[in-house]
Amino acid sequence: MTRRTIRASEIGAFLYCRRAWWYRLQGVEPQNREVLDGGTAYHLRHGKEVWLASLSRLAGWFFLGGAFILLVVGLTLYALVERQAFP
Repeated sequence: MTRRTIRASEIGAFLYCRRAWWYRLQGVEPQNREVLDGGTAYHLRHGKEVWLASLSRLAGWFFLGGAFILLVVGLTLYALVERQAFP
């Protein structure tokens, strides 16, 4: 008996539908290939959108941190200038 590696996606397919898993194991091609390819394309687009949203959130936090640093530096410089103007 040959041992083979079982992948997580295969376990997921088995748990979702045992019959579909068995057909795939036997090499039977699905009859609705266009629908499945459309679903794959949708998930790829959605994954890119999620990635861009995460990147946008990270950029927002970066700019917020930069604005806070500029505020602290500006207030510090303002306080130093005021102290020198009125000793």
